[in-house]
This record gives sequence, structure tokens and C-alpha cells, in this order.
Amino acid sequence: MLDNLTERLGRVMKTLRGEARLTESNIQDALREVRLALLEADVALPVVKQFVAAVREKAVGQEVLGSLSPGQALVGVVQRELAALMGGAAVPLDLATAPPAVILLAGLQGSGKTTTAAKLARRLSQDARKKVLLASSDVYRPAAMDQLQALAGQLGIDYFAAAATEAPVAIARAALDWARKHYHDVLILDTAGRLAIDEAMMREIAELHRAVDPVETLFVVDAMQGQDAVNTARAFADALPLTGIVLTKLDGDARGGAALSVRQVTGAPIKFVGVAEKLEGLEVFHPERMASRILGMGDVLTLIEEAHKQVDVEQAKVLARKVKSGKGFDLDDFRDQIGQMRKMGGMQGLLDKLPDEIARAAQATQVDERAIRRLEAIIGSMTPAERARPELLKASRKRRVAAGAGVSVQEVNRLLAQFEQAQKMMKMMAKGGMQKMLRGLRGAFPGMR
Repeated sequence: MLDNLTERLGRVMKTLRGEARLTESNIQDALREVRLALLEADVALPVVKQFVAAVREKAVGQEVLGSLSPGQALVGVVQRELAALMGGAAVPLDLATAPPAVILLAGLQGSGKTTTAAKLARRLSQDARKKVLLASSDVYRPAAMDQLQALAGQLGIDYFAAAATEAPVAIARAALDWARKHYHDVLILDTAGRLAIDEAMMREIAELHRAVDPVETLFVVDAMQGQDAVNTARAFADALPLTGIVLTKLDGDARGGAALSVRQVTGAPIKFVGVAEKLEGLEVFHPERMASRILGMGDVLTLIEEAHKQVDVEQAKVLARKVKSGKGFDLDDFRDQIGQMRKMGGMQGLLDKLPDEIARAAQATQVDERAIRRLEAIIGSMTPAERARPELLKASRKRRVAAGAGVSVQEVNRLLAQFEQAQKMMKMMAKGGMQKMLRGLRGAFPGMR
């Protein structure tokens, strides 16, 4: 997502060298390239014009500090204006009302509303400790209600069941009444979408809005739609008092101009972004962090937050003690580290949030997610004794493990070699040899070659 824009802007910033001050003449070519980069990324033309004008106004006349290159100085201006373009700062959900607080999701069919409803319910239930009720008024799409009910079941979240023969407004009112009677904190209402904007759809969503009086009306839009996303957002903003936007499929390979345009066109803040198909793949949208990612600076703060949420603290303490002593690091620990990484979105999810230079260096090691899954399968095919003492794995045992994991004996040997390197790393860390440890990282980390 946004890779083309990131690459293009990166080249632009390298064109300014050796200037003591940013002037109209020396940034003219750079701003032209910025304009082209944004247009190629499907950013709406009025938004591009406004953005380039704002960057020019802030940049011209700015002194270049001795520690910065002119390109870096311009990056600072572009980063601040990109963040301002997308809202400036994160805007949380406003649930300060007498329960149940109603969140209504609107958008076209295929934008990801139903999955977003479940993801949002998970976030509010697990992170905010809210009692959530999910409901669907989509009586048109086959199995739409069944899909949301199944997702609610996976998450252990209450679902309001209604017949597809009922009117959408009647379903919404009944769900709200049920939420009140059963003391739910939040009601999330999924609504029907259409393949395109039509009058009947807009009339129905407006009636639903009047019926449940939501505190949050979130427009769910597919980030891969480009200019169509902006046009759709404008139509919904005209029909509904939108309080926020959810951008889905931000992990796709689209040009991603919607992320830069929708906020400006609708006036509503982007509150969440969908970054994966999994139910945990919903992140709070931070404009300043997204601006940094677009400019190749990474998003280390989000990475740290994910680590705090996903990493088992007690497990981490046990591993830290093993690292400190240089003893006891076994294949169970090795597998646990793979699992922790998977919880944080896998290797690609980590790389997406790292600064470009670090991410490119890591990608050069050819991370293979399938290889990681095979490693987990191999370790899972071992007995507890074998995982604790890998030296027990002689030829006959290796053949049994390979057969159980559906791999060759050579792959079992490769895993054991990687594990030995990881053990050496642990010992180096225990002795304070960080540089030696870093040199050994490539061969030791699962899936890197």
C-alpha cells in the first residue's frame, strides 16, 4: 500500500542537495514531482493542488539547518503537511452517552462493512472492556446476517438474530431495544450496501440513522477504489452526518490516494484502518504515523504498541532469564518466538512498519512465510523430550519428524542448524556481544536465507 508514492517521494527528496535555503526556484522541480506522485497515487486533483500550495508556502524561505540536507528539510515540511491533510491527529470513538452507544456502519457492498463490524466489536470488547451487541439490517445480500453471526460466534460476542423477511428499520429498532434491556454498552449496526450509490439505498440508510440515533456514523470505504472512493464518500457525507471513516484493505497493493483524499473531501476524520483480513487487523488511524510511513520513515510507535498488546509478558520474562544465563533456550522457545511474531502480523507486517532502509535490508534476506509455517509444523511433530533436547534427534527420529510434518529430512536438518545459530546468538547476547549477535541474525531467524 502506497509503495509507489513512497518510492516516488523518496526520489524527489534526493534531488535537493547543497542548498543553504529552500527557495521557490530550488524546490520547483521537487514540488512538480510531488504533484505527479500524488496524482499517480489517485489523490483527488483539488486535494493535490491544496497540498502542494501548502507545502510551497511553508517551505519557501525556510533555513536549512547545518545537520540537515535540503531534501531532509523539505521532507519535514511534506511530512507535517501530509499529516495535516489526513487530519493532524488521531480521533477516538466518542462513546460518551447513556448506554447503549450506537455505532452505525455505512458503505457500498464489498467495502468490508461486515468484517469491520466484527473487528470493531473485538477491539471494543477486548481493549475497552465494553459489552458489545452486533446486529445486521442487511436483508438483501444472501447470508449477510449469517456471516456476521458466525463472526460474532468466533469472537464470543453477543449477536441480535433477526429474520431476513423483516424490514431493516424494524430490525434496527428491535436490536436497540434488546441492547437496552440486556445492558449492553455498545450496539454496532451493520447495514446493507449496494454495488453503486442509488436513491433507495440513501433513503434507507437515512431512515436507519433516524431510527437509532447513533453516536458514531462510520463510513466504511475500500482504500483500493481510488477516485471512486472519494466520490462515494462525498455522496454518503451529503446523505448522513458522518462522524468518522474506516479505510479497509490498506494492506492491498493499490495506489492508495483514498487515504489522502477522503478526509479532505468529507471533513470527517479517518478513525480506523483495516490492515489485514484477520479479525485483529484493525488499527487506530494516526495521521502523523501514516505520513511517516508514506515518506519511508516507518511507524515504529505502532509496532511498539502492537508488541505491548501481543507479547506475553511472563513468557518474555522467562526467555529474558534464559538469554541472560545463556542456558535453557530450547525448540519450544524457538517456536514461541515464531508465534509471537505471527501475532504481530507476521514478518511482512513488521517490515511494513520499519523505516525503508531497515525494511529493505531485511527483505534482502528473503523472508518466506511458508518456510516459517513449515518450521512450526516440524517442531510440532517432535516429542516434548526432543524439543527440550534436540541432540536426541538422530536419523530414525528425524525421518519420523519429517514424515509427521510432511517435509524432507533435509528441512529438519536445516531447522536444527538454524536453532543452533539461535542458541549461539543467545549466548552472545548473554556475554554482551551485540555486534556478533547482529551478524548472526540472518541465518538464525526462521524463514530467512
